Amino acid sequence: MKLLIVIDMQNDFIDGALGTKEAVAIVPTVAKKIADARAAGEAVVFTRDTHQKNYLETQEGKNLTVVHCVEGSDGWQISSKLEVGDSHIFNKPSFGSMDLADYVASLNGLEEIELVGLCTGICVISNAFILKAKLPEVKITVDASCCACVSPESHKTALSAMKLCQINVINE
Repeated sequence: MKLLIVIDMQNDFIDGALGTKEAVAIVPTVAKKIADARAAGEAVVFTRDTHQKNYLETQEGKNLTVVHCVEGSDGWQISSKLEVGDSHIFNKPSFGSMDLADYVASLNGLEEIELVGLCTGICVISNAFILKAKLPEVKITVDASCCACVSPESHKTALSAMKLCQINVINE
């Protein structure tokens, strides 16, 4: 079994408060990746960065002083250009999700996990590392063509770091 995990493809990260042209550019590629995964019978799950109105008072908010992904807001929503369907969505208050890792570890017959989404150097890398630690014998792949970061340089840096930790990176 193969699982596709779509990380934080939310309006605020695409063209909202923390959006970039690179994030906008990957939306069609991510949409195709999701459609192809479903056509192949693969499971697809999503994560959603989730903050509250007191975001600026949190540890993260003190370091990244841009309010984003406040629960219930338009920026918090996963892009309407992506077909979520009945996929499970993991709301996460931090970069990585332990709930996601626990869920993935409960799947029987899992052979490969593929990650796509935003931001390569923050939430994609965090979840890839958590999953690698939780499931060291499961192949973990990141599709670079379906990821973006705050800059092209930070995207490349994150991909290099993941490769060092034996995470397969494709489509650079």
